[in-house]
Amino acid sequence: MHLAYPAVLAALLFCVGLYGVLARRNAILVLMSVELMLNAVNLNLVAFDVWLRDALHAGQALTLFTIAIAAAEIGIGLAIVLMVHRNRGTSDVDRLRDNAEPHGPGTDDAEPRTAGADEKAEAAA
Repeated sequence: MHLAYPAVLAALLFCVGLYGVLARRNAILVLMSVELMLNAVNLNLVAFDVWLRDALHAGQALTLFTIAIAAAEIGIGLAIVLMVHRNRGTSDVDRLRDNAEPHGPGTDDAEPRTAGADEKAEAAA
């Protein structure tokens, strides 16, 4: 088997995943696109491991670690998306700029004032 076939397939999968990350607005679809990109990387790792005929099968071992990391990432990512959806009512990435409440001029929890360089020098003297 030629190395070009799985490499081209992995490149196509990675490009589709990258498009999904950049173009999608739904957080669940963005997470699915990240998983697609990780699977493209896994395909490359296994293909190069077979092509190089590595005795230790390092590519396959690294693929197992990548799958474990991806499972943990998707679990935490889905928990965050569910929490944001419960609090905000949407999982649209464009509408979720940050999780903090807006600080306006009428709010009591304004930004804390930090001492500047001049005040620190006076305090030290």
